Amino acid sequence: MNIMKKVGIALVAPVAALLAAMAITSAVIIAVGGPPVDFWRVMLSWPEADEIVNITNQASMLYLSGLAAAIGFRMNLFNIGVEGQYRVASYVGAIVAGTAIGPGLFTAGLAIVAAMVTGAVWAAIPALLKVTRGVSEVISTIMLNAIAGFLVGYLLLNYGQEIGNDRRTTPLEADTTFTGWTPFEPADGAIWTLTILAVLAGAAFWFVINRTRFGFDLRATGMNESAAVASGVNVKRMVVISMALSGAVAGLVWLPELFHESRTASFYSGSQFQTGLGFAGIAVALLGRNQPVGIAFGAVLFAFLSVQAGDLEFEHVDVSKDIVLVAQGVIVLTIVIAYEVVSRWRERLEQRQIQRALQRPGTPEEAVAS
Repeated sequence: MNIMKKVGIALVAPVAALLAAMAITSAVIIAVGGPPVDFWRVMLSWPEADEIVNITNQASMLYLSGLAAAIGFRMNLFNIGVEGQYRVASYVGAIVAGTAIGPGLFTAGLAIVAAMVTGAVWAAIPALLKVTRGVSEVISTIMLNAIAGFLVGYLLLNYGQEIGNDRRTTPLEADTTFTGWTPFEPADGAIWTLTILAVLAGAAFWFVINRTRFGFDLRATGMNESAAVASGVNVKRMVVISMALSGAVAGLVWLPELFHESRTASFYSGSQFQTGLGFAGIAVALLGRNQPVGIAFGAVLFAFLSVQAGDLEFEHVDVSKDIVLVAQGVIVLTIVIAYEVVSRWRERLEQRQIQRALQRPGTPEEAVAS
């Protein structure tokens, strides 16, 4: 099979899925009495400069969340607890960052490490329950999400600083914050400096999965646990380590925003907190097929749709911006279905090519090689 044909087959699934998702979403809009043409005109318009900045910033957090979920998925573990892991880790990171116990960069680095350790510890709890008591990680991580929310709320209420009707951690000192990169006008905002965490985490994910023995063991265990055990892999240890790594990456999710002033936070963690990134990251990981590049495309797509949804009210389109959530869900479902259909079609196509090659004159080896 030549390269162009392989590329064409690889593009069939995402293109077909996006077209199907647009058709289904349009049908939903029509069913609720909205204008689908106006909806897609706004959603597919080129974003303004400030929206590009916002998309980039949101995509960095979604990418980290997607990577955290993908680590578990590659091990055949369903880490549904990214939401709680980054919630607890963000609180601890904000506490450490607000202490100003050293120079700005030192304090920021210490806060990043503290957040990663906290996320790893929180994710290790369901892993230990799974390997010692056989508790499903799906159930335990969902329960820990709720516990995380209540725990952080309790700590803020009893130990946080009071600011109006809100509670918060100690705000960061000026030398602990980052100014970011301003690619457009200053009024359009800045791209957060710590979006670099998403790039570094993605590169590390690719290297560990594809170039290390641990990554090979992780992939082998995820594909066939029995075969992995037969080859000498300690599956219980792999479960704990994989979940801890997933939680460590989850601990980074909110840090790009913590160190930069924004609409939802001003250098502290409070009761006004951006939730939902963990669950969105699961969808992004599925959309990206648990591959670092694919997850990046999924993160940008979800961030683009979320930011563009704000223009629906500005353009006075008679469609609720909640329809975007429907579109995101439909995209994930159609992508999963499309990849499965295309995968089966590709397998049948390859089988037919092998059969035709074997029917050619010459030895079977020469025919197959041809």
